[in-house]
Amino acid sequence: MSVPDQNTTAGDPDAAGSTASGRLVLVVDDSRLQRKILSSSLTRWGYDVIEADSGEAAMKICLSQRPDLILSDWVMPGMSGIEFCKLFRSLSTESYGYFILLTSKSEKDEVAEGLDAGADDFLTKPVDGHELRARITAGERILKMQSELSAKNQMISETLDELQRLYNSLDSDLIEAKKLQQSLVRERHRAFPGGNLSLLLRSSGHVGGDLVGFYPAAAGHLGLYAIDVSGHGISSALMTARLAGYLSGSAPDQNIALEKLPDETYRSRPPADAIETLNELVLDEMETEHYFTLMIADIDLRSGRVVLGQAGHPHPVVQRRDGRIDQDGPGGFPVGLMSGVTFSQFEMQLQPGDRLLILSDGVTECPTHTGDMLGETGLEALLHDLRAVQGPAFFEALIWSLTEAAGHAEFPDDVSGILFEFHGNEEAM
Repeated sequence: MSVPDQNTTAGDPDAAGSTASGRLVLVVDDSRLQRKILSSSLTRWGYDVIEADSGEAAMKICLSQRPDLILSDWVMPGMSGIEFCKLFRSLSTESYGYFILLTSKSEKDEVAEGLDAGADDFLTKPVDGHELRARITAGERILKMQSELSAKNQMISETLDELQRLYNSLDSDLIEAKKLQQSLVRERHRAFPGGNLSLLLRSSGHVGGDLVGFYPAAAGHLGLYAIDVSGHGISSALMTARLAGYLSGSAPDQNIALEKLPDETYRSRPPADAIETLNELVLDEMETEHYFTLMIADIDLRSGRVVLGQAGHPHPVVQRRDGRIDQDGPGGFPVGLMSGVTFSQFEMQLQPGDRLLILSDGVTECPTHTGDMLGETGLEALLHDLRAVQGPAFFEALIWSLTEAAGHAEFPDDVSGILFEFHGNEEAM
């Protein structure tokens, strides 16, 4: 190995020097003189320097303390600079070490071999002090960027960990919120003297904006309601919880769909009047941008006469005993959009063996695998297939059919429904 002239090597390109912020540099060369020349310049520039006379000795040093920069000769007895570089790169560490190979080789294939081994830069021997300083400065920039990147990655990792903790906490809260919302529909099936009632409430997420329920009205009468609040998620769910109090079956004095009689009993108000009252309550007392569709129905369990009020909710469906299907209603304006709106009501007659179905638009607007929505026509075909299925099993079959039509079990909107199967029993409630 040739020994460079001290006047043409590391020398003193910057007599004033500059601090290197305590960077540790490992100089690896089997030539003691070469190590001395490089170490002197690096020490004068403010670096902490460790020397090794072979690749094997250098690896032992790297295992005990991690250098920031390495200057290693390519050709050495025993382990070569290339072999040492490969072993150094195989070490598991969070910090990066900048590796410069000292070589007299300049062929492209040899340079490519060094880069493949993990070298960052090359210095041609004999080493020029100005070039050494320039390459070391370039390495400093890389190390600084790596350090900043590591710090940012650490910050990102800590932020992600915190977000994961928050997500887990929120997910746990939402699971509890789902349980509470589902508890608003305490009974999913009940048999009455005049017929059987089944309810469905299935949110597209943890919680949703749909709600269905029932309440006792006058003797022999059953009140039903179906709500679909705009939007999804927590704010919509909170709105449904608030609205549930206005249609409570356990607190008739708070139920706006009921009126108290002189004998302290209750009977249904005209559904249109109840919806109008609720519309004004929402606009006057609730500071919200949400609106909702609503269906209120009063069923005479003896005669099968049904009086309904519809406020933007999908049309009620009557499936006759012989399988025929009727879908009709005035449509109406949603609740909570505008004050002074009047709502209309209408009537229908159920015969023994008929059933009334009130569904949210999550059913008719459910996308199919073809990209189209199910629609009222698709709903009729679905109900024709399910005409023999009764009670809670009907809603289980309905969800299965929607899943098959959509091609997956996740629906973009909440799905809710009320099924009342009229038997015409004379001994009504």
